[in-house]
Amino acid sequence: MATNKPTPQIDDDAPFWDAATDHELRMQQCEDCGHIRWPPGPVCPECWAEPHEWTELSGRGEVNTWVVFHRVYFDAFADDVPYNVAEVELEEGPRYLAPVNCENDDLYRGMPVEVYFDDVAEDVTLPKFTPR
Repeated sequence: MATNKPTPQIDDDAPFWDAATDHELRMQQCEDCGHIRWPPGPVCPECWAEPHEWTELSGRGEVNTWVVFHRVYFDAFADDVPYNVAEVELEEGPRYLAPVNCENDDLYRGMPVEVYFDDVAEDVTLPKFTPR
């Protein structure tokens, strides 16, 4: 399996992408105050503590806002136009940007969604969302 679309550059967020490959949504959780953060970082933005773990999240959330791309900015996405990218506020608090698998006109603020995993390449799985 291969993709002609750009894939994430995996760096300090490798545990996130490894979990996605296993069809799990994991983000950093501060071991001191419990804050769950995205994007990952070396310290908690709430209490500045360093210790953290990669905790599994429910994958449920609500659409907070979104954009629909009607123009081809990257040739690899030409066949997808128009497509959406939504900011999903997860039940656990963090916000994550990803497409929602629905008609663009059906999106609304507060739409309940849940994660699904799109295996786009042998070693890359993208978390995306679908209405629930």
